[in-house]
Amino acid sequence: MATVNEITNRSVDFAKWYTDICRVAELVDYSSVKGSMIIRPYGYAIWENIQKVLDKMFKESGHENVQMPLFIPESLLNVEKDHIEGFAPEVAWVTMGGNTPLEERYCVRPTSETLFCDHYKKIIKSYRDLPKLYNQWCTIVRWEKTTRPFLRSREILWQEGHTMHQTEEEARKETLTMWHVYEKFQKEYLALPVIVGKKTEKEKFAGAEETYTIEAMMQDGVALQNGTSHYFGQSFARAFNIEYLDQNNTLKTPYQTSWGVTTRMIGGLIMTHSDDNGLVLPPKIAPIQIVFIPIGKDPKVIEKIEEIKNNLPEYITSKIDLSEKSPGYKFAEAEVKGIPLRVDLGSRDLENNTVTLVRRDTLEKQTASLENIENTIIKMLDDIQENLYNTAEKRRNSMLHDAKNYEEFIKIANELPGFIKINWCGKTSCEEKIKEDTGYKSRCILIEEKTDGCCAVCKESAKHKIYFGKQY
Repeated sequence: MATVNEITNRSVDFAKWYTDICRVAELVDYSSVKGSMIIRPYGYAIWENIQKVLDKMFKESGHENVQMPLFIPESLLNVEKDHIEGFAPEVAWVTMGGNTPLEERYCVRPTSETLFCDHYKKIIKSYRDLPKLYNQWCTIVRWEKTTRPFLRSREILWQEGHTMHQTEEEARKETLTMWHVYEKFQKEYLALPVIVGKKTEKEKFAGAEETYTIEAMMQDGVALQNGTSHYFGQSFARAFNIEYLDQNNTLKTPYQTSWGVTTRMIGGLIMTHSDDNGLVLPPKIAPIQIVFIPIGKDPKVIEKIEEIKNNLPEYITSKIDLSEKSPGYKFAEAEVKGIPLRVDLGSRDLENNTVTLVRRDTLEKQTASLENIENTIIKMLDDIQENLYNTAEKRRNSMLHDAKNYEEFIKIANELPGFIKINWCGKTSCEEKIKEDTGYKSRCILIEEKTDGCCAVCKESAKHKIYFGKQY
């Protein structure tokens, strides 16, 4: 295993620090396929935990899992023009089947709206067939020019929900419900203090009427879009001629949504919580929440550790490190891999009826009594989860800025990292001016905040409060 000495300091090179963490913590490896990563067992175990929690949340709200084809015929992709135009630069095409040229090109799916619509057209005939609440866990391909582990890869693991509804009201409710499912998951499980809002017309998903976003802020003040939920209205359904008979035997067009998150959330975890010693993981999503390290080979020590482990609730994942490595090596390995809690026990500890607990979030060491140690461990894991959220929120809040006018916006953008909130008129021209002058892009419209003046850019009447920031 690589060591902490191979991790670049964050203050020296944040981007290098990030990729070092991914490699040293054994989350990913680079592959011979340019732009694609190998997700190693420890990295994939984090994704499995994400899947497990989200899949349960989806199913509890009535969604079912399906599997769509990997390939999309070009003619099918071209049905909704705005959609294909948005994805055209990133589409990978298949033109040969073995040694035979294909009569029609197939794209390797960048997203599956068209496939779902093609299927829905066949199975939705009556109001009794609605709503259709489907989700898919799969791989997509987008031919990114610049790639980075978890954040941008040509081959991406994700989930995509695709639903059809009788009414606009029902579809809009679904869009917002799933948006808030993502918000709840990222706050409660990933310990990410995300900002939620609506994308501008310029930044919304290709083909959508409205896009709602989850925006996380990394330690360097840069934004990471960590999930989106889209309201499509009837645009795709009309393009694919999807119709059903309503309760009055009248032909109607259904309303559609889609929503998705990816392994990018793992990148968000790393860049929000980790430090110069390695990975830091919230207990609720860590593959291993506790590592027990026996000091020496006293059978009574091993016996006591096994007793503690067996008395912990089933939902807590733990392991006993019985490898031949030295205790110091085991300590370093646990630290680099971000295991939330380390429990050290030796013969002398056993005689004193104590144990040493080491938190990964603060690196604090604590001696605790073996009496009711299980309850002490459970409480400490809860404290770690809460502390990671509170620490990230405090850091993020210190990098949220308000600008009353454009001069103030420029000054903040040039001098301070983070997001800048302004009053905005809603015009794309002002949005583009900010990007041209500073490199900042709109993050999200704060739909629950009222404006209190004129647009910071053009000084016309403002319609929205909005955050701008740099992005990954």
